[in-house]
Formats: sequence, C-alpha cells, structure tokens
Amino acid sequence: MNILLIGGSGSFINNLIIKLNKEGHRIYLLTGSRYKQAPYQKVFERYDFTYDCTCLDEIFKSIDPDLTLFMGAHDTNFRWNEEKDAVRFSASLMNILMAYSMNNVGRFIYLSSDEVYGFDYDRFITEESPTAPSTMRGMVIAQGEELCRSFRVNRGLDILTLRIDNIYSIPQERKDVNNICARMCLEALEKGTISITYDHFMSFMYETDAVEFIYRFIQADSQKYSIYNLSVSEAISEQELAHMVKDAMGEEIAIVHNEKLGQRRVLANNRMYEEFKIPLSCDLETIIQRMADHMKNHRNLFLTGEQDNLPWWKRLLNKAGWFIHALIPFLENLICFIPFFMINNRTADSTYFANLDLYLLYVLLFAIVYGQQQATFSAVLATAGYCFRQMYDRSGFELMLDSNTYIWIAQLFILGLTIGYMKDKLNVLKRESEEEQQFLSVQLSDIQDINNSNVRVKDALETQIVNQNDSIGKIYSITSTLDQYSAEEVLFYATEMLVQLFGTRDVAIYTISNSEYARLFAATSQKARSMGNSVKYAEMGEFYEVLMSRKVYINKTLDDKYPLMATAIFENDKIQTILCIWGIPWERMTLGQANQLTVVSALIQNAVLRANRYLKVLENERYKAGTRIMETEAFSALSHAFMTAEAKGLTDSTLLRVVNKTGNSIQAGQFLDAQLRESDYIGTLEDGELYILLSNTSKEHSLNVINRMAQLGINIEVVEEME
Repeated sequence: MNILLIGGSGSFINNLIIKLNKEGHRIYLLTGSRYKQAPYQKVFERYDFTYDCTCLDEIFKSIDPDLTLFMGAHDTNFRWNEEKDAVRFSASLMNILMAYSMNNVGRFIYLSSDEVYGFDYDRFITEESPTAPSTMRGMVIAQGEELCRSFRVNRGLDILTLRIDNIYSIPQERKDVNNICARMCLEALEKGTISITYDHFMSFMYETDAVEFIYRFIQADSQKYSIYNLSVSEAISEQELAHMVKDAMGEEIAIVHNEKLGQRRVLANNRMYEEFKIPLSCDLETIIQRMADHMKNHRNLFLTGEQDNLPWWKRLLNKAGWFIHALIPFLENLICFIPFFMINNRTADSTYFANLDLYLLYVLLFAIVYGQQQATFSAVLATAGYCFRQMYDRSGFELMLDSNTYIWIAQLFILGLTIGYMKDKLNVLKRESEEEQQFLSVQLSDIQDINNSNVRVKDALETQIVNQNDSIGKIYSITSTLDQYSAEEVLFYATEMLVQLFGTRDVAIYTISNSEYARLFAATSQKARSMGNSVKYAEMGEFYEVLMSRKVYINKTLDDKYPLMATAIFENDKIQTILCIWGIPWERMTLGQANQLTVVSALIQNAVLRANRYLKVLENERYKAGTRIMETEAFSALSHAFMTAEAKGLTDSTLLRVVNKTGNSIQAGQFLDAQLRESDYIGTLEDGELYILLSNTSKEHSLNVINRMAQLGINIEVVEEME
C-alpha cells in the first residue's frame, strides 16, 4: 500500500513510520518544512515542502497514495505559542484537503485530540457528543474536524477522523515536554513540587498504543463510522498521577493542590473496541517510571536545555548569539574610527592634506557599506572626533559659536544620510529581486525535486512492474512465445500459458464447431473438463450474453456448472474460441484479473489469427485438391502436435489407420469425411495409408467410431504409437 504521511518530525510520526515499514508498506513523507535537517525514520520518498506550496497537487499526483494520514493536532510543525499558528493550521489543512480532493485517491485520516472538548463532563464522552473546546488550540482542531466532515459530506470523499485521548511519550529533551505526565516530572525536577487540580480526571494513551490503534484503521478496508475516539477509557485523577510521579522520582516531592474545582474529560472507546478489540500493551505506571529515570539521568538537558558536555563559550553563544551578531557592525565602526581619528589629527596642520576631510570619507564609507543606521553612528563619532580636535586650539564655547562647525556637521549628516538612504533603497530593491528570484528558483527546484522523485520512484518500480506476474511486460514475454510454435500447437501452448499467468491448474479452451456448439479442444484437469466435451453454448444464458458482448464473464454466484472466469476470441464478429478458467481464489476475482484476461486473450487472438492466415495461404499445399484430406507433411505435423499435447495431459486424441478402403484414397477419404465430426482430421502418412485423427476422443470412445465404420464395410484399427 502506498501511504503518504504528512507531519513534522517527532517520536509519534517516527513510530508510525517504523510500524508501517515493518508491515511492508511503501511510505512517502511530506515534512511541511523546507529544512532537511529534521530527523525522520527511513521512508521510500521524502518531500521537504511546506503545506502552502503550489506544487502540493503535483505531489499527490506523483504518489497516487492509497491512504493519506495528516498528523493534525500532533503535527510538530505547529508549536501553538503564537496566534498565527491557528491561522496557519487551518490554511494548511484546507490546502492539503483541496489537493487530496482534486486527485480523489484513497482514504484520508485526520488525527484530532481530546482538546476539542472542555472539562465539564461527568461521564465518558462519546463521538456523538458536541465539541466544546475551551482553548484556542482546541477550537482550531475542532474546526479541522468540521472541515474534514464538510469535504466528506459535500464531495463524497473517504475521510476518517481519529480523536486521540491525552497521548503521552517519554521526552528526549526539554522541547519535547508536551504532555501532563512529562510536565509533572519536569516540575518535580525544577521546583521539587507538583501542582495539581484536585479531582481532575482524565485518561492517558501511550504513543505506541496509539500507533497500533491507528494501524488497525489503516489496515481495515472500511469502517462503520467516520469518526472514532482512540482512548483506554480508564479515568485517573491528577492526584493519582502525581503520586505515581513522586514515587518514580524517588525524591522529596511536595504535591500542591490548586483551589480550582475538580473536572473530568475522558473519551469513550466503545465504538472502537466494538470493531477492532485491540488489547493495550503499555502500563501507565511503568512508563512513568521510565520517564522519570530518563529525565533524572539527563537532568541538565531538561533544566537548562543544554547538553552537560557543552563548553561555557558554546552555551554563552547559544544564549547571546543574536546580540553578538547585531553588535558586530557597531564594533567594526568603532574600530575603523580609531585610525581615521589618528590620521586626521596628524594631517590637520599639514599644508598638503589640510583640505582633505577624512571624517567625511569615513562616514561615506560606512554609509556605502551598511546604510543609514551605520552612517548615522559614524557621523556621530566623526562629530565627536572633530569637536575633540578643535578644542585643542580653542574653547568649547568658541566652537559652539562658530557657524562653520554647524555647516560641517550638517554637511556630514546630509551626505551620510543621503548615501545611506540610497544604499538602503538599493538593498530593498536587491532583496525584492532576490526574493522574486528565490521564489522562481523554489518553484523550479520544486519541479525538479518532484521530477527527480518521480524518476527515482519509476526506476525503483520499473523492475517490479516488469517482472511481476500480472504485469504487461510479463504477460507479453509469455504470450510472445506463441509465435515460436507451429499453427497446430498455438492453442495447446496457450492453455499452458494461461495456467502460468493465472496460477491455476484448471484451464480449458473450447473451439466453435458451428453456430451453436463449442467442442473442447484442450483442458489441463478433470475440473476443467466438467462442462463436457461438447457444449451448446448458445443456450447458456448469462454466460453466452456476456461473451457475445465481448466482456469477461465472472461467475459471481460460484455456480459449479460454469467456469469462474471466461472470455471469447472473435474473428469477423463471430466467436471462434472460448477460454475458461477455474480454480481462482475468490479474492482474486477482481476487475484487475478480468482486465488481465482481456489482454491475454487479445494476444492469443493475434497468434491464432496469424496461424489461421498462415494455414489459409498454404491451404493448397496442406490439402489434396478439392478435399479435406491433408497431405502427408501437414497431417504428420498435426498428429505430432496432438500426441505431444496428450502426453502433457492437455487433450485426448486417437489415431486410426484405415485397413481396407473402397476406391482410391481420395474417394475413401471423402466418404469417411462425411461420417466424421468437423473437429476430426483425415490425411495420409509416409506409408501412403489413410489415417483418421479423432480429436478430444480417448481410445475407449474411439470404439464407437470403429464399430460404426465397420457397419459401413470399412475396417479401422487404432495406432498405438506413432513413429
């Protein structure tokens, strides 16, 4: 099964991938992010695209998934610490559902949570209970359920919603603390206390149990309802949970009760257990103990968010990296100001450099490189340096009264800010151009990635498709061998070919002797001969009607009188051959098998028609002039073909030799031909004697023919072995 998983990296989705890989499914992954560093378990193909990308529809077309699973409420791409996540979640789900509905392939599963309900329930919450979220996150998740319901009802899509009740797992680091069990352990580590709401009841489901539940729904061909609660339906209070955590931590932990009233939110699992009856394998107390041990062993990681073995400078860089990055341009400005200040002091009294304004060059340099912000800062530093140098020769009061000071400062700021503004404007234009180029590059990259993915998938599946038993390549490789055989052998080898392709030992081929009767030409077993040697197919009701309409007959009622599947080969709008198959398992009697039989019959028809055209061309060489008496070479080849087929158990045939005949061979042959069936053959062999080949007739049944000929004065004997 091709399964598309949609969601951010985390232990939940990785456990799903492990389970699906173990069960032999082909997994495709849409990460929802362009960053490829996120750790995932191995999948067949990974797509690093955001949910709002324009190529989502192309991804669905490329994968053609049998099932799509969106992590929804458990998608780690949404942190829910900002209001914009609510809008982004709804928009992402809408875009995913639109892409799914446009392709309308397979089932879609949306993972919801117990947060769609509040806490004011005094009994188990069933699926029919109206949602009443008490948080923004719960409201958005509930809106996602309603969106799925709308697509299911209005567009007739197969969409399933699964509400998971208080899922929990063992966190690997501080950012993974996202459930009440882990939060209690973290609070016990940080503060030595656990805050609880007295008589607050809930139910918990471990992550691996949730994965098993979800897989049952993935595996099921259908389900009775469109929404299910995934819950253990075992209510436990926060107080009981806190005591479990306290015992597991093994430390002096104080349990603090809040003054809030007790509340209850436990989902009922009746609907799920009625259909699937899945036993749980994880005990809450055992998992709490493992969780506490893990968090205590990595105390520093959970308390500070840092690994124990990180050096101090890396920890400082992690905390103050943004500040240092913003401070670098100002440090560069200060460092560059020092040499300009020193050079300006040395050249102030120089005759050659008196007219050179080094401070102006300094300001223009930073305005050109960094823009207005650094131009302003450098202008302030240059003004300070200028005033400091001028006060060597005069007082600050005189400097303030000098109009040249203000003119110089104005000149410095005007030029610096103007150049800085132009630099900022150029940066904006450059950034907009780069964003547009990046957008187009991303589009091109998306197309290239999808194309590369399609090529990889094609290459991976090409061998499987070509070599698979029911593939077109395999069918053609087998049926093309019919061209290697003589005209007499085509139908015999076609019988063996059907056995090989359909994996059954019960195959029969009937040829039409006249407009009403079909005579058995070859069969591989007694079951295949159950319809008899001669069948009046025109009176077989639905069987005849389906074949005449050029369709594949499927025995839906499993009537023993008819084959499980059959099809006809036509020539000039008339049935010439009927292919019948028994022994196919019921689950394989599908449209795919019917299409396969149609393709195979068409290839057999090509071989049969080729053989018939070949025989028609050589008719003058095969038969004696104006008769149905075959020449020696043609009759010998035909006899050998029947004898070989009989040795393989494909047919019964008997070779008879005419001992005495009246008149010459042609006259005797014409007389005999009038007494035989259309499916029997008359010819001569190398000894010049006249022979009769009775097709589909055993030696016991040939006695009837021998006795009838004896009454006409013609003695015939059975040829036991043909030279």
